[in-house]
Amino acid sequence: MKKSEVLKRLIDSGIVAVVRAEDAEEAMKICEACRKAGIVGIELTFTVPGAVDVIKELANKYTSEEIIVGAGTVLDSETARAAILAGANYIVSPCLDLETIKLCNRYQIACMPGAMTIKEVVECMEAGADIVKVFPGNLFGPAMIKAIKGPLPQAMLMPTGGVNADNCAEWIRAGCVAVGAGGDLTAGAKTGDYDKITEVGKKMIEAIAAARMK
Repeated sequence: MKKSEVLKRLIDSGIVAVVRAEDAEEAMKICEACRKAGIVGIELTFTVPGAVDVIKELANKYTSEEIIVGAGTVLDSETARAAILAGANYIVSPCLDLETIKLCNRYQIACMPGAMTIKEVVECMEAGADIVKVFPGNLFGPAMIKAIKGPLPQAMLMPTGGVNADNCAEWIRAGCVAVGAGGDLTAGAKTGDYDKITEVGKKMIEAIAAARMK
């Protein structure tokens, strides 16, 4: 899938599920629950044991029409390349790593480095980021997005951290192109209630769609 198509589908969907899990089996169950909710973007983090194998399994199990697999918590270009070879269509990092950005641009893979300050956002944009991940978003909330968009209206921003069904619409209205949802979305996995993940995911999709209508 071309990078432009990946970005369009993620932005149109408005939500990326950030998947952290104790093991591969739990990760796959979380991903399936998110898919059932209609969430297109699945960010499988490298904190999951055997993350490369899980990314490969996801890429083989699902078509790009069902989900778009990405890799998260990518700290360096070596990890990014391993994820891309396994089938990841986009790379998400908690901070800016220039070599990772260069590699992603070399292979035309969407990249989303993390930033918190105006200076960091500008540095990500100058380095060639497709979307800047505002992280950790829960420290400042949607007001931070409005503050960044003031001097940088052109910035493509996606918050991660503290995003839930109750506030995801606020993030979108503040100017985000999408949101990254982790623990608040996937909390049901801790008790084995994967249906709860699907339920929360559907609520978030509905809230985002409603926010975009206004």
